[in-house]
Amino acid sequence: MHEGDSDGLDVGGAARLHVRYKDGTVQMQPLDRHWAEYAKSHTSHYNYEMAKFVRDLAVSLRCQSVLEVGCSAANDLALFPFPVCGIDSSEYAISKARENIPESEFKVAPATSIPYDDSAFDFVFARNLLNYVEDDDVQKIMQEMFRVSKKYVVNIEMFSEDEGILREEQVRVTGRNVRERWMDHTVKIVSNVDMHEEIDPNRSRFTLVRKMVGD
Repeated sequence: MHEGDSDGLDVGGAARLHVRYKDGTVQMQPLDRHWAEYAKSHTSHYNYEMAKFVRDLAVSLRCQSVLEVGCSAANDLALFPFPVCGIDSSEYAISKARENIPESEFKVAPATSIPYDDSAFDFVFARNLLNYVEDDDVQKIMQEMFRVSKKYVVNIEMFSEDEGILREEQVRVTGRNVRERWMDHTVKIVSNVDMHEEIDPNRSRFTLVRKMVGD
């Protein structure tokens, strides 16, 4: 991440992010600018193995409706054989997602307030979203993912047992212990393992939960 012209990217919104520059200085940058720039270069971030993993998992679980929370330009949704949905707080990211998968539905919305009804989706997932949000928002986001899920929720997040800071080279990345946090909900933990490095070089922790009736 470098300082400079936003190149026409919409950077609205009050949320801000710690950004560390090569000279060691730390400044606050609009959060939306960071994710807009990330979406702008989405082709360089595309991970075919990850997109295939997410698609194959949802299909194997016989899920027919899918929502990604924090979808950016929708790289991880690219291989689905049916229309899907995604939300992101960045207007620019959502514009790219609509270009990339025009048959699917994408909305600009915060992860703390997902604009869908209760139990609207068979499969709700987020990848490396919780690693970048404030601690106070983590449980709000997970509660929203739980609310709109009818069957399954998947989190793929870099892990830390005590949720400590993993790095601050450019942006602050906080490890998450998602399994522990899901214990506050009526769910069944189906899987909680590190991703294989051939799918995710960061070896994020993959957590799959089954929503149980009665929460």
